[in-house]
Amino acid sequence: MRAHAQGRLSRENLAALNTKAIIDTIRRFEATGSPVITDGEQTKPSFATYPIDGMPTLTPDGVVIPFADGHTRQLPRLTAGPFRYRTYAWSYLEEARRHTKLPVKQAVISASALSLLYPAEGIDGYARERFLDDLVAEAEKDIRGCLERGAHAVQIDFTEARLSLKLDPSGALLESFVDLNNRVFRRFAPALRQRIGVHSCPGGDRDSTHSADVDYALLLTSLFRLEAGSFYLQLASEKEPARVLRLVRESLGASQRVFIGVTDPIDPRIETPEEIRDRTLEAAAILPEGRLGTTDDCGFSPFGDDLSTSRDTAFAKIRARVAGTELATKQLGA
Repeated sequence: MRAHAQGRLSRENLAALNTKAIIDTIRRFEATGSPVITDGEQTKPSFATYPIDGMPTLTPDGVVIPFADGHTRQLPRLTAGPFRYRTYAWSYLEEARRHTKLPVKQAVISASALSLLYPAEGIDGYARERFLDDLVAEAEKDIRGCLERGAHAVQIDFTEARLSLKLDPSGALLESFVDLNNRVFRRFAPALRQRIGVHSCPGGDRDSTHSADVDYALLLTSLFRLEAGSFYLQLASEKEPARVLRLVRESLGASQRVFIGVTDPIDPRIETPEEIRDRTLEAAAILPEGRLGTTDDCGFSPFGDDLSTSRDTAFAKIRARVAGTELATKQLGA
């Protein structure tokens, strides 16, 4: 990607490398035995910026996100409207489905994350409310296009949820994020919402986090106000998982399902299937019956230039997750 941006690699050669990476990821994912797979987001510049990559109305001086190890990520800043995606996630989904017969889950970025592109000082001739209307419409289009093109499920990446409590401890920013995302979800019939999930974590970039020091308890009540069918929650790296699970049980909506994180992507150690089994059984003892699934805490390398975790390590952890989940399932008689 860097070579292409610098003019040292043709578009055709980049496309060939992209296809090779996608096929390798899908074959490895199929070999884990996972009943649902993804394309690993191999060809996105990042999980957050794929819709706006190459947009001419952006400058690089937007919101700065600090990580615990001292490095930062910076979002771009929007300079003019109207706001329209340049790339929709269904383009990645269509390519992935060409290479597998297994169900594919597609990740998309949340409307709330992209709302951070709009500057505090405003944009002449393009009011914030008009921007939010455009953003909600584009987010709906992104999700709906994936569902219509055969996505098994769509995962909304809402990693800024916990971070928002660091930026604004009053919780007002978080509530505004929840309300904005619900504007998107309410555009879908209830049956379709059951195929839409929300991922939340304290970030995971270059083996560091941006908000792990924020108490989960401050997030969960607001998080489960989101009108989505599933939630993918970081948990393996939590110090008090049982406490978090009890909070989840208290906040969980009547038809919502929880996929708990049982592998820690920023820990280089490979979890054993027995560890995964025990984490799953702990959750099954606390959460309502029939409402539990397993997942990874976060992406292994959510940004295109993050080389901290190898593909071999990622798939070793996923294989352990699948095997450990099967052990737990057998023990539960489910």
